[in-house]
Amino acid sequence: MFRFALLLTLALLGGLAQAAATPVDMDTAAQLYQEAAIREQVRASLGSMPGQIRKLFQGNTSTPLTDSQLQAVNLAATRAFRIDVFDAPALSAFAANLDADTLKKAEAFLATDSGKQMVAADLGLASLSDADADKVMNGDISAPSTPQRNALFEKLERAERSSESTVQILLTMATAVAAGTAVGSGMDPGPVEQRARKSGESSRQTMEENMREPMRRYMAYDYRDLSDADLKHLLAFLQSTAGKHYVAAYIASLDAGFNAMGKRCGEQLGDSLRELAIAQLATESSELKPAPDSKNQK
Repeated sequence: MFRFALLLTLALLGGLAQAAATPVDMDTAAQLYQEAAIREQVRASLGSMPGQIRKLFQGNTSTPLTDSQLQAVNLAATRAFRIDVFDAPALSAFAANLDADTLKKAEAFLATDSGKQMVAADLGLASLSDADADKVMNGDISAPSTPQRNALFEKLERAERSSESTVQILLTMATAVAAGTAVGSGMDPGPVEQRARKSGESSRQTMEENMREPMRRYMAYDYRDLSDADLKHLLAFLQSTAGKHYVAAYIASLDAGFNAMGKRCGEQLGDSLRELAIAQLATESSELKPAPDSKNQK
């Protein structure tokens, strides 16, 4: 279900998740969190984050980044995009958006052969290299399919809200990094965050629609070893009331975790960029200072 490898090759929209009426406790939610392999899927994706964040900054500035700035971006992303930064907010949001009935039915589904195959497939997909993920998205790597399976994948993509959640992750992360950078640079993060959100909202719908076909390709490759019967079983769960609540809790979990990592990255990057700017000003000031008059020194 988690399609992180697409994230900056293309992806968190506020308000997608609807909180359940009676949240479950953290320990109970942690069991489902583990069974769904959320932690493992995210951890498998984190190695590519420094490069992805660098692309994000390079694509949003007309001035090329200096080597020192690129090093600062890499270091900030390496320090921030860690599973220990993700886990606590992600699990808290997961628990807050679950109820007892959803948890019971989700656990029952994940215990089935179809559920186990789904989790294993999603974990494998999260472990794909960026290069292979691009090839799957573009259709260069594909799995055999049929019109019937294609129809199932179209319904599954909608039921999983794959396009929405992928775009959600990108927008939330971009906003979090921008706000965190403002904080680290000593600026007021409010206006910066507001501008980032507004910019994301203006492009959200287009991004989601552009994602649909790539996500179906991803899903077809992801679930290539599941039978048509397994796919129908998965779809039945996702379209049920409990399944919809589970998907909402899943997305809320990713949203909270990537928001935390994005802010941490931005704050650390803001500190580094501010230090680099101060050092640059000092260097320029020194270069502009007139050289001592040799005659006056005599």
